[in-house]
Amino acid sequence: MAAEMSLSHRAPHRVLSEAELEEVAQRKPPTKPSLHGCLHKTRCSGSAAKSLVFRFLPFLRWLPRYPVKDWLLGDIVSGFSVGIMHLPQGLAYALLAGLPPVTGLYSSFYPVFLYFFFGTSRHNSVGPFAVISVMIGSLTDSLVPSENFLESVNGSNATVNEELRDAARVELVATITVLTGIFQVALGLLQFGFVVTYLSDPLVRGYTTASSVHVLVSQLKNVFGVSQGEHSGPLSLFVTVIDLCKKLPDTNVGTLVTAIIAMVAILIVKELNHKFAAKLPMPIPIELITIIVSTGISYGVNLNDKFGISVVGNIPSGLKPPVIPKFSYFGQVAGNAFAIAVVGYAICISLGKIFALKHGYKVDSNQELIALGLSNFLGGFFQCFAISCSMSRSLVQESTGGNSQVAGVIASLVILVTILKIGELFRDLPKAILAAIIIVNLKGMFKQFSDLSTLWKSNRVDLLVWIVTFVATLLLNLDIGLAVSVAFGLLTVIFRTQLPHYSILGRISDTDVYRDVMEYEMAQEVPGVKIFRSSSTIYFANVELYAEALKKKSGIDVDRVIEKKKKALKKLKKQQKKLEKEKAKRKKNAEDGPGLAVIELSGGESSAPSEPTLRSLGLPQPNFYAVVLDFSPVSFVDTVSIKILKNIFKDFHEIEVDVFVAGCGVSVLAQLERGNFFSSAITKHSFFPSVHDAVMHISRERHQASADHSTRM
Repeated sequence: MAAEMSLSHRAPHRVLSEAELEEVAQRKPPTKPSLHGCLHKTRCSGSAAKSLVFRFLPFLRWLPRYPVKDWLLGDIVSGFSVGIMHLPQGLAYALLAGLPPVTGLYSSFYPVFLYFFFGTSRHNSVGPFAVISVMIGSLTDSLVPSENFLESVNGSNATVNEELRDAARVELVATITVLTGIFQVALGLLQFGFVVTYLSDPLVRGYTTASSVHVLVSQLKNVFGVSQGEHSGPLSLFVTVIDLCKKLPDTNVGTLVTAIIAMVAILIVKELNHKFAAKLPMPIPIELITIIVSTGISYGVNLNDKFGISVVGNIPSGLKPPVIPKFSYFGQVAGNAFAIAVVGYAICISLGKIFALKHGYKVDSNQELIALGLSNFLGGFFQCFAISCSMSRSLVQESTGGNSQVAGVIASLVILVTILKIGELFRDLPKAILAAIIIVNLKGMFKQFSDLSTLWKSNRVDLLVWIVTFVATLLLNLDIGLAVSVAFGLLTVIFRTQLPHYSILGRISDTDVYRDVMEYEMAQEVPGVKIFRSSSTIYFANVELYAEALKKKSGIDVDRVIEKKKKALKKLKKQQKKLEKEKAKRKKNAEDGPGLAVIELSGGESSAPSEPTLRSLGLPQPNFYAVVLDFSPVSFVDTVSIKILKNIFKDFHEIEVDVFVAGCGVSVLAQLERGNFFSSAITKHSFFPSVHDAVMHISRERHQASADHSTRM
């Protein structure tokens, strides 16, 4: 009966012997492949190649079916709107990365254009992003500091040779960008798109919020118009703030007023854009308007010479030829490049999935890695810095009617025209204006502080992840902070699996449904059977806790009973030895009476010793005779858990309780086989497809045992 209910394998087919195989081979010689088969294989390989091309170049799949009448106008309007946003943000984020402004324009052109060919999201607006820019800026500050380019003027005051410094920084950042692209492409080709799952949503939001604080602090010097040394490494944020506070008396009032006016104007218009979004055909490009107006005022009034307001300076026109990155930097920046690759992809795929869910299409996570990686890799040769997706630009691209990456191509063409003809006109643009644009665009990320109250109500562990990520990123800087955050996030997963919910299941009457007896009033324990369940899988970190919880939930101190049994058996063994000695003594004394010896021998043979039981030893018996382990949540087992499971079977067998396993997956069963779990004492007859099957088997076996006992009586 147990064999019928258990997860036993079917009887294997008979294996042919070598002689039989040879006979079959001689009787049926191999046939030559037919022309039809060759053509079929050719068609299959051609189809596979076509599928591969479509996979890596997704635009070939949708562009031929592009609905021109329905989508083109929306994409054009959206493209111009996003292109207008790219211009000020590109200039501003280049400043944030510690690079010449023109690199921001390059980063708004090449990667955006390349993403059209490789990306699968129809609404993501790739390009410069504040968090990635500040991560790059921390590297340029630490590896290529301005102090390395000081030159004395007339033998007295030392000034920074900005031209040499900027050239060195562009070379460094181009190398970082190429390496970032290599990491992303490699992860995509290896189907490692799932790596972003290790960055939970609370972790990403805590990290980006802390990054926005870094961004804000880095731009305060441009708001107050003071010169500051560059600090990097742990606690650099606080050193920068302290240094800034010391230099507040040197504030340039003109710069501060310019920044405040720009911030107020941009904030007001952005609020109006949000309030009247349904009525406006496209958002008012206040950032572009601010740049144009401030540049005109700066040029007309000569703000730099009269008031000492720092300006952007020369912006070369035209495109630069590709440059080979400096490979000697690879070893120094590999860890940072990997962090940038993962963070950039995490932001990009999270935005892409939001838009895909809203508009009913799918985003390929691995292809997105490849698309972002190729955009970074190829862009690095053209003096671009690493890019990701901007939420503000993506929302504008979607809300203004964008339906495909045709909008991205149009946006990149707007930037191309700027690079070729218009960019050089912005040489008198005050840096305070770019700082104001950066700070205002941080508003959305600062709103993430509201996560604290939400997570407090919903999930305290996620709240702890958010807080630890935020604090670690503030204290330890962006690179080390990210590593600490990921490590802490993984520790919380281990912590949760170590302390799962353990329960005893009961049956809901007249059903085959079993639920926690503490949570469901209708669930009643099956008499004589303990059904145990853990909400987590079992592995080396929690299997001992699993065994302890099982013994505790069973309601009997298993280890104590086993200890008492061992003591009782030891005592019984001593008594048996004593009896044997007495018997031997009597036998020796009765050598003159052989008849008596024969009677004792025959009496000894008739009373063969039986297996001692708890009852015969005078020990308390459990009030149950079977344990069922519900393995439905178990997804894998390791060598440690297999060892402990064996001990569970052994310990309960010692106290005369049978152990059964229910709901064990095929993969877990295979792992148990490879781990030599099964033996003569533990067979597959103890395994059942469901808890109900196991309970029914136990009931039948118990009924059969009772019937046999009644028959013998």
